[in-house]
Amino acid sequence: MNGLPPPQLEQSWKEALKEEWTKEYLHALITFLAKERVGPIPVYPPKEEVFNAFNHTPFDKVKVVIIGQDPYHGPGQAHGLSFSVPDNMKQPPSLKNIFKELQDDLGILPPQHGCLTAWTKQGVLMLNAVLTVRAHTPRSHYGKGWEEFTDGVVARLSQREDPVIFVLWGKTAQEKCRHIIEQTKKRHFVLMAPHPSPYSVHSGFFGCRHFSKINELLKKQEKEPINWIIA
Repeated sequence: MNGLPPPQLEQSWKEALKEEWTKEYLHALITFLAKERVGPIPVYPPKEEVFNAFNHTPFDKVKVVIIGQDPYHGPGQAHGLSFSVPDNMKQPPSLKNIFKELQDDLGILPPQHGCLTAWTKQGVLMLNAVLTVRAHTPRSHYGKGWEEFTDGVVARLSQREDPVIFVLWGKTAQEKCRHIIEQTKKRHFVLMAPHPSPYSVHSGFFGCRHFSKINELLKKQEKEPINWIIA
């Protein structure tokens, strides 16, 4: 990127994250990704979809942030939005559990597909901690610089005067926000629960009622609540 934001990044995020483009870690990350992309193992999501979360939800439109881990690592699954898959893909187990909690919380029936763009258009930033992954190898792009980049995203959002609701499902999201949780509670809002993975969903994700709680918080701010229905 040579110190410049990628051309496919939405303009308000280019401005919000302008300091990141000059940092050394980002140049190392870009070099690593360039090598990975020309290697024999595919990298997901496609290059043009890596920054989809930002392009779907401009900086000044963010009302809610739902933080995931790294992208799905199966063919065609990842498209740049945490927990989401394109509408022609089978719903992964974690996403099915999200829809089950949504039904238990608000009575909304699970959709036929798993594409969450309807949420992003209403101000829900679906942000993964790491934005790329090697095919069939979860966590393969951890420790390469993405965490620092998305830390910068979280930090920039936390500096906003306009309140943001941070939704932290699982240890990865909670660790990412550990440095802002206390300070953000003064101005922003933090909802925490275990990850919706089948391994942890019964330890407190089911029953967290985060979808209704988000809308209650938005109403208190006199903001439009999220319509969680996926058509």
